[in-house]
Amino acid sequence: MQSMIRSYSPDEVTVFATACPRNCYSTCSLKVRVAEGRIIGIDPHAANLSGNEGPCIKGLSYIERAESPDRILHPLKRNADGVLNRISWEEAFELISTKLRDYRNKFGPHSILFHAASGMSGLLNTVSTNFWRLFGGVTLTYGNLCWPAGLEATRLTLGANKHNVPWDLENARLIILWGKNPAETNIQEMMPIDKSLEQGGRLIVVDPRRTPSSDRAEILVQIKPGTDAALALGIARELICNDWIDKDFINSYVKGYDEFASSVEAYTPEIVSEICGLPESGIKGLARMIGNTKPMTLVPGFGMQRYSNGGQTIRCLLALQVITGNIGKPGACWHYANLQSYVFDEIKEPESYYPGTEDRSFRREVSVAKLGEDILKLKDPEIKMIWVERGNPLTQNPDSNLILKAYRKADFKVVIEQFMTDTAREADLILPSKNMFEQADIIGSYWNPYVQLKQKIIEPAGEVKPETEIYYELAHRLGFHPEEIKKNIPEPNDKSVNIFLEKYLESYPELSMEELKTGPQLADCHEEIPFADGRFPTPSGKIELLSEEANMRWALDKLPSYDPLQSAPKEFPLQLLSPNSKNRIHSQFNNLQIIKQFEKEAVLYMNPHDAISRGLKNHEMVDMRNDKGDARVKICFDMGIRKTCVVLTNGHWHSDGASPNLFTRGKETDMGHGTAFHDNWVEVKKI
Repeated sequence: MQSMIRSYSPDEVTVFATACPRNCYSTCSLKVRVAEGRIIGIDPHAANLSGNEGPCIKGLSYIERAESPDRILHPLKRNADGVLNRISWEEAFELISTKLRDYRNKFGPHSILFHAASGMSGLLNTVSTNFWRLFGGVTLTYGNLCWPAGLEATRLTLGANKHNVPWDLENARLIILWGKNPAETNIQEMMPIDKSLEQGGRLIVVDPRRTPSSDRAEILVQIKPGTDAALALGIARELICNDWIDKDFINSYVKGYDEFASSVEAYTPEIVSEICGLPESGIKGLARMIGNTKPMTLVPGFGMQRYSNGGQTIRCLLALQVITGNIGKPGACWHYANLQSYVFDEIKEPESYYPGTEDRSFRREVSVAKLGEDILKLKDPEIKMIWVERGNPLTQNPDSNLILKAYRKADFKVVIEQFMTDTAREADLILPSKNMFEQADIIGSYWNPYVQLKQKIIEPAGEVKPETEIYYELAHRLGFHPEEIKKNIPEPNDKSVNIFLEKYLESYPELSMEELKTGPQLADCHEEIPFADGRFPTPSGKIELLSEEANMRWALDKLPSYDPLQSAPKEFPLQLLSPNSKNRIHSQFNNLQIIKQFEKEAVLYMNPHDAISRGLKNHEMVDMRNDKGDARVKICFDMGIRKTCVVLTNGHWHSDGASPNLFTRGKETDMGHGTAFHDNWVEVKKI
């Protein structure tokens, strides 16, 4: 790859402003250097105040990713012997259009499952939904793998998912990272955290394991996983008993405080200590710090709400911010999700994930949390064809073996991919996917406040066609009405794509394409400190600790409550955690050499106490199993992990030896149709 090592003069280099479209907090703004039609450098964009120090290793690896020798560059069809062979696009389009007609005519359009995930964000993703609606509707998925329980908990309480700008964190005098490890998964967030600490701020981390983020903290609270709600309610009781609350704020802006105060009386330090496996003195000390240090920002991670009690857990944590008055002020914030840049969404997350939010042509949907189970249950018609794009469900959705069974039951599977993932390996037809540099799009962020243009920078490699072009070609072959095609799917050229995107900008003149080409922009409706006006878009117009909707929609307690997880089975006593890794965004980047040098294979991290008691040695291969699956994996001793917990990071492909989802079960969270990945236990034995 000579373009990576040759020196170029300034006249030979063109610099483009763009943004990373991955499912990542940071959504980094980048400047990309191009010479001779190739990416030669990736640099930070100073206009993004959330992260102008530079991209992470994954962002830097885009240079390799664009030109990887493993990239799929041509359509591939599986023959009768199971071998994938290169075919032409004409053959691919003819095969797909024939299959689509046949399945629709014989079994109805709902015999086809369309499954799209979060592999690349952007407004052009709406084209796929447009196509399948024009086709007559197909079976879709509902729910989300990532964060909807927490989104729904926040929506029920505050009315909207928005938080202070990321750089406001430096104004906090107390920051609590509760189940979040930004030093690895949101590295840009560590900059304002460090500035707060330099100014005398304090940092608490609540996490079952020691992480690079907790190494910066004054206190690490190694809680028993799944009991976070009990700890929050115990702290709330201490705050109330000691009068460390903001009565004026509560009286003005909060519904249900008296009922909440009564409900937490049972959560004494003694009881919470037993539930959470923490010392009573530590619980009281946490409450003292929280009640006497302002302003405070609480930053919850997504992992806690990936339990079956996840939504109620988030409501309990949020209650701490509410009763101390740490909402709507500089440095005082519930820092979970900021959807302010999603200005083009008619229905915002999490409600957009719920069944029935699409039009009636998509009247049949399956749960992403229970994907394998739901597909296998479908009748009249059964699923005959599966179409996957922007996702790798055989790695990322729970219960891999059951999904594999469901996929293999289907007659025909199409996967649009850049690399030979676990899901692509099961496809009958693979279509090469664009990368982030090969088509323009507009993206938002769920952490920083910016709307950004992901510019087209280079021409697609090989025979790669963007998904919009694939749909355009198929729409014509299937005989869609020309006016409907024109309205819903851009023609396969850059001008038409830009016109399609500009339509979204018509209501936002401050977000012109020309301005977006220079770097990240803010919509005029953006609030730097949300809720500063004391207005909350809830049914009561107040913060709702007592939520009627929580009961009516989800059949849960109206108040934040702790609902214990099921006890660990005797035969599987180790609780499996699958946090995100600094080396991947879910299962993306896993195959690149720049990443492989840091993490060659899946590793199971264990507390030495648990390992030695089983006769296991550091770095040996072990047998890891539960009732859902088994694998051989290398263990690594880690004194920083709470006893009886093991960690296998999210995103490992099955070809790495062990994907966490071999061991997870398909189960939804208590609200939001999220995925309860962490309600899982395993055993580890010597081979």
